[in-house]
Amino acid sequence: MKKVINKVTYNTETAQFLNSKAVGSFGEESGYEEKLYVTKKGAYFLHCIGGKDSKYAEEEIIPLTEEQKKEWENE
Repeated sequence: MKKVINKVTYNTETAQFLNSKAVGSFGEESGYEEKLYVTKKGAYFLHCIGGKDSKYAEEEIIPLTEEQKKEWENE
């Protein structure tokens, strides 16, 4: 997925994958997955996707600050 937010391009095809977290089982309508990436320029973001009843019913890219990235890693 590729998305431009505030003039920054976030692209799961070119960014480095760092980690992921899943809630629920594959195919669960309330389940979802968050994947953490970093761009070549050092911008962190989450690529999120989930079932129709999850908080990510639509695929999303969410930019993260360094502090938000650390919080996500420690959840």
